[in-house]
Amino acid sequence: MLTDDARQQLVAACHRLAAEGLLIGTAGNVSIREGDRVAVTATGAVLGELTADQVVEVDLDGNQVGGSLVPTSEVYLHLSLYQKYDVAAVVHTHAPVSTAASISIGEIPVVHYQQLLLGGTIRVAPYATFGSPELATRVVAALEGRAAALMANHGSIAIGASLDKAVENALLLEWLCTVYRDALAMGRPATLTRKQQEDVVAAAIARSYGSVQEAGQEKGESE
Repeated sequence: MLTDDARQQLVAACHRLAAEGLLIGTAGNVSIREGDRVAVTATGAVLGELTADQVVEVDLDGNQVGGSLVPTSEVYLHLSLYQKYDVAAVVHTHAPVSTAASISIGEIPVVHYQQLLLGGTIRVAPYATFGSPELATRVVAALEGRAAALMANHGSIAIGASLDKAVENALLLEWLCTVYRDALAMGRPATLTRKQQEDVVAAAIARSYGSVQEAGQEKGESE
């Protein structure tokens, strides 16, 4: 059985994503995994108003083992990602700019160093009908070595080692799509070279980039 905490995390994540404009009405779905159980949003639920009783529990084979409602129609997509990757959460949205990007472009090249947090170039999984095995297969492939991807003419997908991380990855992807859209409107966006990307990774490791640190305790600095 999933813990009550996992259910509450799922509810809170949906409310946050809706407040940020990434989840609109009933469009999108979110899940969190604990062991061999997955908590996923129910189909038809208004995600910005999700309640704990609108969370459905399934096993990794897709059998419903908890909750009285029908799980999202994209449950197969979520389970395919858990079977392929060692992640704890999946966030699928129809966020406005990400969805527009999924309709208009073939990929997003590396145009900003923060994009490397998602793994690099953002791929677009080829279109397939929602809820289908074909869609799951294509999204799994698009996420190889990545924390987020676009789904052609559909929306976005993000995964993470925790639900908070998957949410942050979804937000970062929407920000990136917005920046890339605006850059295209201004001219021809410059991209980071392989060497520049490698330098960013090295600098991030050396400086523990993205982590809160006590002053005077930077790596290599004497106490």
